[in-house]
Amino acid sequence: QVQLVESGGGSVQAGGSLRLSCAVSGHTDSSYGMAWFRQAPGKEREGVAAIGTIISTTYADAVKGRFTISKNNAKNTLYLQMDSLEPEDTAMYYCAAGSFFLDLLPRSYKYWGQGTQVTVSS
Repeated sequence: QVQLVESGGGSVQAGGSLRLSCAVSGHTDSSYGMAWFRQAPGKEREGVAAIGTIISTTYADAVKGRFTISKNNAKNTLYLQMDSLEPEDTAMYYCAAGSFFLDLLPRSYKYWGQGTQVTVSS
């Protein structure tokens, strides 16, 4: 049974930073593609950043230059460093794993966490 558990969410003022973590347990290959998604109330889930099997990355235009995705295979942990946060970044953030592709499409990912809330105030 694969489990993804996010942590690190919280409330912060605009311009601040947060670091999200996603601990992966169970029978999964940590070399598969992993990603962060987010979903704000009334909106569809959208891809934020993804990291591939050879540490290649891709980002949504809205977060380029502000967010950084990384992973520690030895610890089976995925990270999302979020800097210069904006109120528009307010959403539930989800960790996803198990993709054969480096993309930001929800249908590409097999495993999902329960989410961690990020709230950015102006």
